[in-house]
Amino acid sequence: MTPPERPRPDALTIVSFALLAVVAVLLLLPLLGGPLPSPYLVALLLVARLGVQFLRARRDPALRRPASWALDLILIGLLFYSASNRS
Repeated sequence: MTPPERPRPDALTIVSFALLAVVAVLLLLPLLGGPLPSPYLVALLLVARLGVQFLRARRDPALRRPASWALDLILIGLLFYSASNRS
């Protein structure tokens, strides 16, 4: 008897995870001696991820997490604030 197959993630889940992985790599680069990423690029990637999260929530109502979206929006706002106050 073979074990049942686990369900595979859909395309939007993979895109969301990939965007999050790119943000993680960009934020880890300075710790490894690399250049600082542009705050606008990181914010743009988070905005894209937020859009993907909204699309996923439209397909599956169980994925509606307003607290998670609020946290993403706060992070995006802080990134734009820090980028605008950069000299």
